[in-house]
Order: sequence, then structure tokens, then C-alpha cells
Amino acid sequence: MNKYKKLVSNTLIFAIGSFGSKILLLLLTRLYTGNINPGDNSTKELLEQTANFLIPIITFSIADAVIRYGIDKNFDNRKVFTSACVTELFGIGILLLLSPALTLLPYTEGYVVLLVIYCITSGFRQIASQFVRARGLVRLFAIDGILATLTLFLFNVTFIAGFHLGVTGFLISVILSDLLSGLFLWAVAGLHRYFRLRYMDKKILRMMLRFSIPLIPSALLWLVTGFSDRLFIRYMSGPAGLVGETAAGIYGVSTKIPNLISTISTIFFQAWNMSAIEENDSKDRSRFYHRVFDTYQSFMFIASAGLIVFVRILSNILIDSNTYPEYATAFLYTPVLIVGVLMMCFNQFLSSVYSATQHTTHSFWTSLVAAIVNIVLNIILIHIWGIMGAAIATFASYFVCYCIRIVDARKYVPFPVNHAKFAANTAALFLLGIVVVEAPPMWILILAVGFVFMVLYNFNAVTQTLGQLRRRK
Repeated sequence: MNKYKKLVSNTLIFAIGSFGSKILLLLLTRLYTGNINPGDNSTKELLEQTANFLIPIITFSIADAVIRYGIDKNFDNRKVFTSACVTELFGIGILLLLSPALTLLPYTEGYVVLLVIYCITSGFRQIASQFVRARGLVRLFAIDGILATLTLFLFNVTFIAGFHLGVTGFLISVILSDLLSGLFLWAVAGLHRYFRLRYMDKKILRMMLRFSIPLIPSALLWLVTGFSDRLFIRYMSGPAGLVGETAAGIYGVSTKIPNLISTISTIFFQAWNMSAIEENDSKDRSRFYHRVFDTYQSFMFIASAGLIVFVRILSNILIDSNTYPEYATAFLYTPVLIVGVLMMCFNQFLSSVYSATQHTTHSFWTSLVAAIVNIVLNIILIHIWGIMGAAIATFASYFVCYCIRIVDARKYVPFPVNHAKFAANTAALFLLGIVVVEAPPMWILILAVGFVFMVLYNFNAVTQTLGQLRRRK
């Protein structure tokens, strides 16, 4: 199959398996805001971020190595999978030994056992799903995504809305969903055939760890951005009503709509990462990257503009502010966060260059710069502007990382980028965001004109690529 058509085909399969289910998960925002107060919602968000922080450590980010070496035909899949499983079992042992230290975090009181189980089941599912994807079983991967989301939704409704278990209900829901997903993949894909201790290969294990370990700090540093935002808002001093537990809960809710952009990007990235690895040695690699990145950027700018234009409507649909009126202000911070998440998505694309060319240490140091920028700006801006300060710090950190990566990554895979177009699109998104928040006279008309401009300005890149796909046999 032509590489462009294969990329589109895989993207469509992942979209079918992910987008509808992700929308279903987004609807859980209304369930959370209607049943969990802002303070407890802040605790839920921090526990989730803590789990996401621990998982790369206890798994040594080995799932990234599974997709990298599982696709590579020069490596035995059985050795890759067995090495990954042994690595994770070792990491779980470390987690169990060190779990008492989690009690030092004030928001984990009463949740440590569930938090540990959460990390174990999520890590188990990660390795299983990445190995299924590496074997090319993309339809099974997509089906699992649908089933995992559906079970998570049903468990949340049962334990939070039905039994009113709040934060505990959320943790139990994630644990059961991940466990069932992992068992489903293990059974249907026959993963037991690939796990035997005799397949253990120290040489391959060392190679996988050399690839994955530099990704641990990179993954953690990205999480620091979201984690530090919530911690600083919750515990720092600042404007009344814009810091503290309630404010942190509002900030957590305001990130839900921007996550739609991340969802769109993740669907594409799952397919793109496979193509980037497969085409790493091709002669027209640079041309391939240029066409894909240009189209990807254009599409993502249009999608982001659409979200900003409809952010008030989406907030009213997704956020239940009847029980807890404090949630009604969450939309004010969403436009800035949408642009911030968009920058993160572009960084994710550029990280594929490092993965494909095995320069993963560059993912680390560029992420380190972003984390430092985020923490410094959080300390300065949250004290002045509260929640909005955290949103601005998030955008700034991702933007700085993008500026570094767009120069550094192209040393390994040179491809042209239209910087003027990027700047114009970014400025237009901020203008749309200001109009949404301030609601000046004729603001709906202004938004409509702005969105049409974004579509016309970016549509050519998308249609050109689609035209090339139609002409190719």
C-alpha cells in the first residue's frame, strides 16, 4: 500500500476506534461536575496526574520501546514482548516496596492502595495495547479502545452517579476498565504465545532500555506542566477565589474541552508514529515529513479555531454548574488552554523525529526546558492572575518547546516549515479567544468571520494532500 494511503487508512481506523469513545469520555465531565464538588474534583485530578507520573517510572517507559522495536522486522516480537513484561514486573516490585512513601502526599490520604493498583493495571494495559499495535493489529487496537471507553463510562456512571463514591468511584472505574482491556487483548491477540522466559534476550532488553529510559524524564516533564499547574493553584497564595482547592477544581474542568484537540492529535499520532518508523530509511523521507506536517498543522489550526468559536456552547453542554455554580467560569480559561494544547500536539509530532531516528535524549532536554519555563511562570503568574496565570504558563512552556524542537528536530530529518503561516494562525486563535471571553458588540459575527478566515487560510494545504492521495494508485 502507498505510504500516504496507509497513513490515512490507519488514521481512519484509529479515528473510528477512538473519536466516538473519546467524546463519550468528555461527557463524563458533566457527570463529575454534577456529582463531585470542586475541592474533591481537584483531588481526583491530582491523583490521576500522580498515577500518570508514576507509570512511566515503574514501566521504564518500555511501552514506547515495544512500538519502536515491535514494528522493526529486524527484531523477534517474542523477545521484545517478553523483555517488556519482565521489565514491568520488576517495576511493579519497586512500586510495592516504595508505596508507603505515597502517604507523604496530603491528597493521597485514603487512596494509596487504589492508586498503586491503578498504576499496575494501567501499565499492564499499555504494554498489551502497544504490542498489539506493533503487530499491525490496528483494528483490534481500535475495538479495544471502544470497549475500554465504554466500560469506563459505565463504571463511572455506576460508582459515581449510582453509588455516590466520588473520588473512590473514579479510581475503581479506571482500574476495572484497564484490567478488562488488558485481559481482552491478552486473550484475543493470543499474547500468552509471546511471553516465555526462554524468549528473554538481554541484548534486546538493553537496547530497549537505552531507547526508553531517556523517555522517562521526557514523559515526566510533560506531566509536570499539568501537575504543577494544579498544585500551584491549590496551594499558592493569590487573588481571592482564583487559588485554592475550588480554583484547582475549576482549572481541571477547563482543561476538558482542550483535550478534544489532544484527542484528534493522538488519533493521528498513533498512525503517524508507525509510518515515521517504517519510512525512516526511505529516500524521500524529508518530502514525506513536509507534506504530512503541513497538512497536520493546517487541519489542527482549523479544529482549534472551531473549538474556540463554540467554547461557550460546549461548556454549557459539558459542564453541570447547577449543583456547583463555581464551575460556570471554567470557559474563561479554555481558549488559552486550547492554544497551549495545540502547541503540545505539534511538539508530539516533532518527537516522532527523535523516536524514528533514535535520538530520544533530545525529547528529554527539550521537555526539561519546557518544564522549567512552566514552573517559573506558574510561580510568577498564578500569584498575580490565579487560574489565568496557570493557563498562560502552560501555553508559554509548550510554545518555547516548539520553537526549540522545530529547529533541533529538523537537523535529523530536514523538511521546510512555513513560519509566517504558523505565526498568523496562532495570532488569529488568540484574537478569537479574546472575542469569546470579552463578548464585545457583534461578537458572534466577529467569530464567524474569524473562523471562515482560518478555514480559507489553511484549507489549501489539506485539499492539496487529499488531491495527491486520489491521484496515487
